[in-house]
Amino acid sequence: MSRSASPRLLVVQHEDDCPPGLIEPWLGSAGIDCDVLEAHRGRAMPAELVDHAGLVVLGGRMGAEDDTEHRWLLPTRALVAGTVASGRPFLGVCLGHQLAAVALGGTVTPNPHGRARALVPFGATEDGRQDPLTSALPPGSPVLHWNNDVAVELPAGAVRLASAPDGTVQAARFGPSAWGVQFHPEVDAGIVSRWARGDEPAVEQETLAALRSRRQELHRAWEALIRRFARIALVA
Repeated sequence: MSRSASPRLLVVQHEDDCPPGLIEPWLGSAGIDCDVLEAHRGRAMPAELVDHAGLVVLGGRMGAEDDTEHRWLLPTRALVAGTVASGRPFLGVCLGHQLAAVALGGTVTPNPHGRARALVPFGATEDGRQDPLTSALPPGSPVLHWNNDVAVELPAGAVRLASAPDGTVQAARFGPSAWGVQFHPEVDAGIVSRWARGDEPAVEQETLAALRSRRQELHRAWEALIRRFARIALVA
């Protein structure tokens, strides 16, 4: 790999308020380095991965098909599709999960049950309990949902790994080494406070308070998930 003996992942960022957060140090402690591509700042999106062992695509407020306003989304979806087809490790977080669903033939719409701004239980399916990645996260573990859209139809061949309490897709496997999670395993209260815009002040403040008071518990579980992804990337 270029610049380092360690495997490197490409991490696509869509806005300043949705940084890699804890994913970067957790991957680093597992022996994987990250190159963050700030797509919203005009950084060129590669057509395929060359010097990277895998791909992580982060969240953002835009929709998965808002191509007119955010022109990098189309090449991002193409990169995701190519990465999944190549068998290289992929992890999509929130918007990244939705981009993968669309890129591979699924459908994303606003959540018919309304937007989410809360910690909710990880509702692993039987497949999710057995999955190489999501089995790292114990069923019932609290995970943060902060989203308006959801994947209402998964691509052909994708496997639902977890369902949110409202029945929507919480996690999916898109290929042998490709996953999407609708929740945010990368955040702390500092990051999420940038997302709280007063639309639902009571819910937002309750969630932020829980992120602070339960920090160690939450991060222990979320780190295990990210470190499992690192382990997969190291042997891919």
